[in-house]
Amino acid sequence: MSSGPQDGSAAPQLPDAPSRRRRRPKPPPTAYNRSGGSTIELPAGHGAQVFPIGSSTGFVGDAFSMDSLEFMRWAAVRYDDDRFILVVLFTLMGSQKPGGLIEATHEDVAQHLGYSRSHISRAFNVLEGDGALRKVQKGLYQLNPAASLRGGLREPAKGEKRRSRPSLGDRVEQLDLLREIIDDPDAPEAFRAMAAPGARLEVRKGSDGEGKATS
Repeated sequence: MSSGPQDGSAAPQLPDAPSRRRRRPKPPPTAYNRSGGSTIELPAGHGAQVFPIGSSTGFVGDAFSMDSLEFMRWAAVRYDDDRFILVVLFTLMGSQKPGGLIEATHEDVAQHLGYSRSHISRAFNVLEGDGALRKVQKGLYQLNPAASLRGGLREPAKGEKRRSRPSLGDRVEQLDLLREIIDDPDAPEAFRAMAAPGARLEVRKGSDGEGKATS
């Protein structure tokens, strides 16, 4: 006995059974997504846990900014009697490239702010002495990433084209950068002290208002 329709038309097709495999939502596109796919196949009987990496993921354009609020509070007290240092510091924070690098001379900053070179040089000396800034080479400085970091993709060297699909090595990671500084024998002691794990920013009130990082 047939159970199909009596008029000779084809039997209606039942919808396919819903798949038991849950589809993972795609993450929003950002400049920090891995170059590979977002789906990972796990062996049977295994699970995975997803957690945020130890770096900032709050993007602004193609780079992210991770500025230590503790450092800002410390700097406000540390340089309260010499607020011109804050002017130079904010200028440097706004001029940094991925990795905290700043391509500028004292003359460049002086011209930008409209002050003499001697004023800028004094401010640089104070920031270097406190461990917030270091001179990498002539015309190249670096802000301490524990205090202020602009991450993202490293800029290609002069004459080198930017790759269409950056690799993991092209990305600036805050924790990796801190480890590199701690292991760098050429980094000044005050700079490495501020980059050390668990470093505390302290302001010791005194005749000179000295404040330095301690680990």
